Amino acid sequence: MKTAPPRKPSADPLDIVDLDAMLTDEEQAIRATVRQVCDDIVEPHIAEWYEKGELPARDLAREFGKVGLLGMHLEGYGCAGMSAVDYGLACVELEASDSGIRSLVSVQGSLAMFAIWAHGSEEQKQEWLPRMAAGEAIGCFGLTEPDVGSDPGSMRTRARRDGDDWILNGAKMWITNGSIADVAVVWANTGDTPKDVRGFVVPTNTPGFSAHPIKHKMSLRASVTAELTLENVRLPASAMMPNVTGLKGPLSCLSEARYGILWGSLGAARSALETARRYSVERTQFGKPLAAFQLTQGKLAAMSTELQLGMLLALHLGRLKDSVGLRPEQVSVGKYNNIAKAIEICRTSRTILGANGISGEFPIMRHANNLESVLTYEGTVEMHALVIGQALTGVPAFR
Repeated sequence: MKTAPPRKPSADPLDIVDLDAMLTDEEQAIRATVRQVCDDIVEPHIAEWYEKGELPARDLAREFGKVGLLGMHLEGYGCAGMSAVDYGLACVELEASDSGIRSLVSVQGSLAMFAIWAHGSEEQKQEWLPRMAAGEAIGCFGLTEPDVGSDPGSMRTRARRDGDDWILNGAKMWITNGSIADVAVVWANTGDTPKDVRGFVVPTNTPGFSAHPIKHKMSLRASVTAELTLENVRLPASAMMPNVTGLKGPLSCLSEARYGILWGSLGAARSALETARRYSVERTQFGKPLAAFQLTQGKLAAMSTELQLGMLLALHLGRLKDSVGLRPEQVSVGKYNNIAKAIEICRTSRTILGANGISGEFPIMRHANNLESVLTYEGTVEMHALVIGQALTGVPAFR
């Protein structure tokens, strides 16, 4: 009878089921590179950026562009052409620093760049994608409106023909990168039904285009957020993206962004858990470390298990995406589960730190606040529940 090899003790208390054994050496190397970049240029400053409500997004974009992080899962046009799993692992490391950092990369690569890459003309791709991949040009994605969130088919932004040109009028809300963007992918209705929705590549220096920063945020403070206003923005016919019509255009981009989010949220959870674990070992109460109390170990065990399960789900979906692609409900399962679990991990981690858990000296409350936004954007938890529900029953329940 064969003797089982001796089990190796885990080298990482946050990977007690040895998930790293499921990653290739190249995947681990990419993860390590992104982690080092974040340690070097984000971690020393992120608490201050968050407290001040500011982000040097252009500087960061150029640094991220140097290591191929922007549009890293796209092929050609200066993009790195890495796998979906590579991109997911990068999102974990970015969001372990801050959700706003991952949002910068996600909106640039999975929304603005992906829209142009998947649906744009060759001229649009050549003009914008190489510069965006290098971080020399910033993009934003204009879909959500002041009065229209989860129902994009009811958008009020309109595009009408005027000779060979298009004239755009409307407003977009909660637009990441909006006030610093060089180009905006704007979705507008050219008729009276959702089937008439079209995407436009809009240089932000076009007359009539303006962006207004949104201040006083309690979440995603280290992120640039804006409202876009389009007042008789005149565009040539070549500004319209030719390769998609209807809502499947913006929804395909949202699926790309949601995929990165289902990974990234686990980075915030990992950071919170590691902070709580380390604190429990170092902090003494009643003559012994907090880690010596059964209630504390119960919390850590529950959080660790949920983090590992979330990573397993993310990795499974990543392998599927790389092999056969993902259906929308599969992406919804990932976002629906992983963000809810990440928020709970942050909240429980905060209890281990007690009052110190709300201090900016620790990242936990910052992550918890950020995840409240992540829970809502790219599809609210309610919308993802309905996507999953329709897949289970065959019955749509959105209206």
